[in-house]
Amino acid sequence: MLTLSKVSKRYGPKILFWEISLRMLRGERMGLVGPNGAGKTTLFSILLGELEEDEGEIEWERNVQIGYLPQESAPTGEETVLELATAIDQKLAETLKILREHPDEEDPERLEALEKYAEMEGYTLEAKAKKTLSGLSFHVDDFNKPAKTLSGGWVMRAHLARLLVMEPDLLMLDEPTNHLDLETLGWFQEQMRKFPGSVLTISHDREFLNSTCNGIIEISNQKLHSYQGNFESYLTQKAEREAQHLAAYRNQQREIAHHEDFIRRFRAKASKASQAQSRIKLLEKMERIEAPESTESTLSFSFPQPPRSGQRVATLTSIRQAYGDHLVYADLNLEVEKHERIALVGPNGAGKSTLLKILADLVPIESGTRELGHNVSVGYFSQHRVEGLNLERTVLEEAMHGAQNNAFDQDIRTLLGAFLFKGDDVFKKIKVLSGGEKSRLALVKLLLSPPNFLLLDEPTTHLDMSSIDAVIQALKDYTGTLIFVSHDLHFIRALCKRTIRIEAGRVTNYAGDYDYYLWKSDSNDAKTGLVEGLSDKRPDRKIVSKAKDNSLNPKERRRLRAQEQDRIKAKRGKQEDKVRKLEKEIARLEEEQKAINLQLADPLSYEDQEKAKELNISAARLARQLNERNYEWEIEAEKLLEIVG
Repeated sequence: MLTLSKVSKRYGPKILFWEISLRMLRGERMGLVGPNGAGKTTLFSILLGELEEDEGEIEWERNVQIGYLPQESAPTGEETVLELATAIDQKLAETLKILREHPDEEDPERLEALEKYAEMEGYTLEAKAKKTLSGLSFHVDDFNKPAKTLSGGWVMRAHLARLLVMEPDLLMLDEPTNHLDLETLGWFQEQMRKFPGSVLTISHDREFLNSTCNGIIEISNQKLHSYQGNFESYLTQKAEREAQHLAAYRNQQREIAHHEDFIRRFRAKASKASQAQSRIKLLEKMERIEAPESTESTLSFSFPQPPRSGQRVATLTSIRQAYGDHLVYADLNLEVEKHERIALVGPNGAGKSTLLKILADLVPIESGTRELGHNVSVGYFSQHRVEGLNLERTVLEEAMHGAQNNAFDQDIRTLLGAFLFKGDDVFKKIKVLSGGEKSRLALVKLLLSPPNFLLLDEPTTHLDMSSIDAVIQALKDYTGTLIFVSHDLHFIRALCKRTIRIEAGRVTNYAGDYDYYLWKSDSNDAKTGLVEGLSDKRPDRKIVSKAKDNSLNPKERRRLRAQEQDRIKAKRGKQEDKVRKLEKEIARLEEEQKAINLQLADPLSYEDQEKAKELNISAARLARQLNERNYEWEIEAEKLLEIVG
């Protein structure tokens, strides 16, 4: 389908890639990865004919149809969402325009256009487009809205729907998951697995690449390497290739050093001069193995930690929140404890970002109460919330201004480098930065001087994989309390310890990580398609049924049935004992926690600092034990239900 032969591209003195070659076959689904600035989007532009390569050749199979989704700012005109989703070729788009401009049912032009629309199978296409738009979380009443009235993220979804309806020979997608919420992402991954054509996608989403790709192409250090398999397979193969390269390089360096030593010692000695000359010629002809590419070092930075808070961090009671006629929450209740790591999940528009803003006191609530615990300081991050940056400062000045006093300049430079501000980039004025760069800088400032209650809304957007890992490591080391919204499953699985699902104004708590949430929701949400395509990493729970043995006589069958009933009864009794013991343990811990919380609520407790410290330690221990026992109880209670059922 596509062949690249020794293609090179440079911008001035900077070489993006040099003599790269690639062959892509029909049916392949390839992920294009590499650090930001390596040339991934530039390579896309060259393949699309928007840029010219400096050297090399690009060959396409004849009549290959390409569908392209840019990372940002796909164009819109006067068309509706449905018209945009069905505009897969120019003739059909023109016919739809005529239908929109001639609403009169008796208009001859409209009648002619309707006939053409039917001939082009427009009605079948329309049904397919509606199904696709619904999968991407559009509501039916959105279909006839002008596309230009939507936010940028929803416009991108409409264009993505158009490409899925089109089914081109090759889909070229630049960060297609950036504008998708977690559950829409699951649906989209399923469509990618079913897609009949080829796919070439730029993505920093590991789970998406694992789920959808059968090959990975890496651009790094001006070179291109191809790997078979998904992203995890690529990581393994890359490590093996780098180890082999390093071993070969070291062996050759030892051989070169040995020859050079011989030449140095015997070049002037008459009896050995000819041998020395032979070795000089050997070294001249030797094809040198290049030194291994410098691998990105793991971020080494001592992140400043926030002051301690009380055990109870935040409490929301009977919150009602609406935007005009749109009711988001009617009776929202939530308690957040110290050190929790909570992921908010649920369909787009359910109220996840609104909940973060309520906790951050950024939106007025209609009724109910929001209470913060003792010594709680709140930090809220949104990819759109960069108004606090001083546009006249440089990147480095702004980072240093927000850092705690004990942060060293080199540590700040290291952290900025991890977030893609390298070399002279740190001296850029903030006013010349892109939106994504400002978002990254705002996140750096938050990590340099973190509050003890962090609220993060899609913190990994605009970050490459190494930067995402830097954020994950920072938040693993973070000693405060964290609530976040993200569509990056790698990020969620690395940090989430408690999951809250939000849907239709209802908040459902799952006292476990994301995979525990998927497991618990398996009989509910997963089967209704709400989390279609998102895999549970727990082992499958298989129910094995025994076939009846009709060769046994009635008496023997009765005896076996009685034995089976006794076995089930004994198993149920044993399981009931486990559940009862856990319930007693939970009740005891709750009583202890209640007593501790009463003491923590008493201002006199803080007069003795040692006593206050011991109380907080006990409160943290009890909260951890309660979470563990409740988690165990849910698992054992589930087992009991399976026995009884």
